[in-house]
Amino acid sequence: MDTTVDVRPCLINVTGCRQAYHKDANADLVVLDDVNLTLREGEIVALLGRSGSGKSTLLRIVSGLLKPTAGSVTWRGVEIDGPTDGVAMVFQSFALFPWLTVQENVEIGLEARGVPRAKREDLSEAAIDMIGLGGFENAYPKELSGGMRQRVGLARALVVHPDLLLMDEPFSALDVLTAETLRTDLIDLWMEGKLPVKSVLMVTHNIEEAVLMCDRILVFSSNPGRVANELKVPFPHPRNRLDPEFRQMVDDIYGIMTRRAPAGPKAATAVPVSPLATPLPRVGTNIMSGLMETLATEPYDGRADLPALAASLQYEVDDLLPLGETLQLLRFAVLEEGDIQLTELGKRYVEGDTDERKALFAEALRQHVPLVNMIRGVLDERWNHRASAVRFRDELEDHMSPDYAEDTLRTVIAWGRYAELFSYDEEAEQFSLEDIE
Repeated sequence: MDTTVDVRPCLINVTGCRQAYHKDANADLVVLDDVNLTLREGEIVALLGRSGSGKSTLLRIVSGLLKPTAGSVTWRGVEIDGPTDGVAMVFQSFALFPWLTVQENVEIGLEARGVPRAKREDLSEAAIDMIGLGGFENAYPKELSGGMRQRVGLARALVVHPDLLLMDEPFSALDVLTAETLRTDLIDLWMEGKLPVKSVLMVTHNIEEAVLMCDRILVFSSNPGRVANELKVPFPHPRNRLDPEFRQMVDDIYGIMTRRAPAGPKAATAVPVSPLATPLPRVGTNIMSGLMETLATEPYDGRADLPALAASLQYEVDDLLPLGETLQLLRFAVLEEGDIQLTELGKRYVEGDTDERKALFAEALRQHVPLVNMIRGVLDERWNHRASAVRFRDELEDHMSPDYAEDTLRTVIAWGRYAELFSYDEEAEQFSLEDIE
């Protein structure tokens, strides 16, 4: 057991952080609960987890853009109350001003701080050169590639020489090669001491990215978001993705993210949760069928290691895990310790013709997706066999955010149509049993 005391100065300390949004006449929607985090100088830390686990919300809290419902967040020992000097953020969406040149975009933070023009120009030129955009000072964002636009976003954050750089999935909007190049450049600057920051806190859902770049990884669970595991990455830079120990750590993290929470005293005494409280991901039936067919054939023969499968299919964890968990929900597959395995029902589905597949899917929906039964029950009871989507959307919003409610409803619409359990009129936003035998 490592008992070494880390004496590096503490930048951020998060204690008992909770973020909840009040729902009228209903229980609060809890996004984060009892989150604890310490960030010290000289480290890169990843917040790793599925979409909806509250990672970006925590980043906004740390930046001072959002005040937590409860808990304490301090910057160098002082309670955070609004945006903090010494903290800069890089966004997934670049967030550049299209009417400004590269240099003007980079300078805008300095201008807001009242930095004199001559000094602004010197600082922005240094940041632009450091990040690899020398010669593009007078270009406009529309003239740049996605990777170059993200470099502008990085230069704009770094030009103020922040102590802490926050990055919210900064590479997820880029193609694979561009993202890898930018990751490598950043790590090289960090290791050479050329990156003008003391620490980096980044949000990602890419397991390999976290292991490649970071010193520590905080793995978040969902509903509500909590730090489920904290992992130290022991490998020196530069890191080799093909190293067996690197691959094993990636595999271990997949195992953590697919591990079911153990049943215990808390589970036995927990307040019952509505069957409508769990959001459903936007996973299509064609993609589900394709994955089951892939698993059923060589070289998998019904069982696959998730990291190897993700690499083979070129899937991110945020794509593959929702797909695997949906198959598990419907009892077509089982996720366990980083593997996915077809069940007997899943094998029957793969072997079936179109009508047999629809019948198996319909039965799985009726047994395991309460919203489908609710919709079908209302349609069966009504004389005209019609029902507005608004009713079900409102019910979902009693238990989750409007965005999750909309995604869940759209998922159920697509699944129910495929299974021929109901029809849906997009223009009227209405369910019915028309054309359903």
